[in-house]
Amino acid sequence: MTDPTTGPEHDRKMLEALVCPQTRGPLTYDASAQELVSKSAGLAYPIRGGIPIMLIDEARRLD
Repeated sequence: MTDPTTGPEHDRKMLEALVCPQTRGPLTYDASAQELVSKSAGLAYPIRGGIPIMLIDEARRLD
């Protein structure tokens, strides 16, 4: 039996609840790169194994 709370919609809502740890601003989800992007900080936080890595030291600088 599939648990409906662990589906893609639940994951999307969880990601939308996260904010940038540096600016506390909103993040956008880049599905193709598997990243959460903070335009205000100029950083992209990776998602590894379905888990967002919300550490500034792990973020990629946007060009």
